[in-house]
Amino acid sequence: MKVLSVEDAQQQMKAAILSNGRGSQALHEAVVAYRANRRSGTRGTKTKGTVHGSGRKPWAQKGTGRARAGYRSSPVWRGGGVVFGPQPRDFSKKLPKKVKRLALQKALSGRIAEGAVLLSETIELAQPKTKELLRRLDSWNRKETLLLVIEKKESAVWLASRNHPLIAVVSAAEVNAEDLLWPDRIVLEQPVLPILDQRLAKGGRRS
Repeated sequence: MKVLSVEDAQQQMKAAILSNGRGSQALHEAVVAYRANRRSGTRGTKTKGTVHGSGRKPWAQKGTGRARAGYRSSPVWRGGGVVFGPQPRDFSKKLPKKVKRLALQKALSGRIAEGAVLLSETIELAQPKTKELLRRLDSWNRKETLLLVIEKKESAVWLASRNHPLIAVVSAAEVNAEDLLWPDRIVLEQPVLPILDQRLAKGGRRS
């Protein structure tokens, strides 16, 4: 494996490597959207209308000496409903294709400029063994988090990586901008570059 430099990336990919501030806002919006889309939004509290119980008036309006009360689910009572409490909601955000594409391009450009992207040949394993996978990743510091971007979800590599807490595997067709930001190192298979280039091209595959 070798470090993918900006010069090598420009020679092997048609998509431009962004070196200025262009795409920073798109990257921010994409990360916020990806994280928001993972929120379940299922938390909720019961209002006075959803608290279990009858609507019978606790006591007469007058003559008892007590304060007026119309129902036992009143928020001022213990066991009553909650006023302005959280309710189930949808946190998901929609992003235009151009914003997703620009965010992916910005994230990839930034990691290449940092020297965090390694280029490797196609990783082929005879057996789905973690030791065998680590043997192939000879340039990787075992204390760093690692993202493997492979051409397709090959079962041996996928199974071999699941047992390691610092390694994640994603296909080139599914990787997004947020995936490229969290690991210390990113390993790209050589066949992955044309696929990423196609996704970054105008009107290319969805990112």
